[in-house]
Amino acid sequence: MLDMMLDKAIDGTFSESSFDESSFSYIENKMWKYLSSSEISAQRTAEEKAKIKTLIADISHQTKTPISNILLYSELLSECELSETEKDYAGRIHSQSEKLSFLITSLLKLSRLETGIISLSPKENDIEPILADIVMQAQPKAAEKGISFIFEGTDVKAVFDGKWTTEAIWNIVDNAIKYTDEGSIKISVIEYEMFVCIEISDTGCGISESEQAQIFSRFYRSEDTAQKEGLGIGLYLARQIISAQKGYIKVTSKKNEGSKFSVFLSKL
Repeated sequence: MLDMMLDKAIDGTFSESSFDESSFSYIENKMWKYLSSSEISAQRTAEEKAKIKTLIADISHQTKTPISNILLYSELLSECELSETEKDYAGRIHSQSEKLSFLITSLLKLSRLETGIISLSPKENDIEPILADIVMQAQPKAAEKGISFIFEGTDVKAVFDGKWTTEAIWNIVDNAIKYTDEGSIKISVIEYEMFVCIEISDTGCGISESEQAQIFSRFYRSEDTAQKEGLGIGLYLARQIISAQKGYIKVTSKKNEGSKFSVFLSKL
């Protein structure tokens, strides 16, 4: 009887609602109670996920249009004949609206990942196409600051979800641009037996050793970089994405000597 109960639990078909206690041993009775409570817990978890999914959809729907309108009207306003002060205000409205849009989008992505609404689909892919695309997007922003990009091509493959891994690496590259005022950013790939490592190195402000364990926390902002753009969510999202693919991220850095982020992706 116990063996049958466990088989049903493994198959997801356990649904006993009553039993004849005389036919159950003490252990079988305990197992029945445990499996019954687990079934109820699973149902409640599914219900909570459904509620979260609905909430996320509502937030996405209700905020998308208002934020898009604010961005549009702030752009139109900046094209009008305004005083320098008024132009400054219009620019600030646009900048803060972009931050709000990024924050809401990031939180929605995190919620979908953490609740399992979105699942990653890792498969063997070439690494170079996603890195080349990231460099192409990042170069104009880097050029505005006089930062050069160094990208070493590669024919290495790894197992990853193309869309989400691109987002994770983009967040790291975007941070490198943000916290580098001069010099260069280098992206290179190193192949190991079990992993492929994507290194993003910069000549920026660096990260003190005491803060290196905190930078992957949600909304963490260093006091030294508080005046820079950013919301403290990009690295957290990047780590969540890479970890979900059985990979990991580590950072090597010294204050005022730049940083190197190493993204390890599985080859299996």
